Amino acid sequence: MLKQRVITAFVLLCIFLPALFAQAAWPFLALILVMTTLAAWEWARMNPMPFLKAPVFALMTLGLCVLDWRFACLDALSGLGGGVLLCVWAVFFAMVFKRGIEGWLAVAVPLRNAMGLIMLLGAWVSFGQAKALGTHFLMSVLALVWTADIGAYFVGRAWGQRKLAPILSPGKSQEGAFGGLVLVFLLGFLWMHVESLLRPDSMSIYAVLWQKGALYFVLGLMLLVACSVVGDLFESLLKRAIGFKDSSQLLPGHGGVLDRIDALLPTVPLAVGLVHWVS
Repeated sequence: MLKQRVITAFVLLCIFLPALFAQAAWPFLALILVMTTLAAWEWARMNPMPFLKAPVFALMTLGLCVLDWRFACLDALSGLGGGVLLCVWAVFFAMVFKRGIEGWLAVAVPLRNAMGLIMLLGAWVSFGQAKALGTHFLMSVLALVWTADIGAYFVGRAWGQRKLAPILSPGKSQEGAFGGLVLVFLLGFLWMHVESLLRPDSMSIYAVLWQKGALYFVLGLMLLVACSVVGDLFESLLKRAIGFKDSSQLLPGHGGVLDRIDALLPTVPLAVGLVHWVS
């Protein structure tokens, strides 16, 4: 299993890094388009509708993303979109947080898939906007999510006692979530220090928030980390509701695409929205 995970991770990095650092935007957008389509297929498999099969749902999502790529019809919503998506996530998460699996299954399947479509389209637009803001900015957001996840895992394993959301994900602890937040703050200060020395062509999410004030920096990072945790918890709920261990087996050793991007789905749109709001 470990060998399989390492091989898959190496292949993914060989695809992701050239697309991320390409001077033109289209390689990265093409990669995100593929990931969004596969994630849509996984979402529809976990929320099946008899009149709309998973491949059809994925093709519909692909078509809408391609239309946006061609005509930029959703780009004007990028600033407002972060707030809209945050509200969508908050409403649905509140609906199921206390009731867990029963709460999610009580939501009509068409409404679940409508939510999935909104989240995936919002993420698609936001990834494109983040890339347009600069590779350095996008890297800082990705690093924030990955750092919060890594910090939560190791701190939770070492000192985790109190469950964060036992109904949704018994393995996550409050201590782990706090540890991830602390590590993100440390990353933010270190990132800004290196940024001041290298002077990249775009600002990081940390610098954007810090130049507005320490309060914006603290609250902004807290909100971004909270969103990454919510995204992770929500996907755990989806899998538990239907008895899936992974969203799919598209990535050997790692599960599915949603397993890898769950924390990014609410966080990247919010990061892009924060840039527009504080500017």
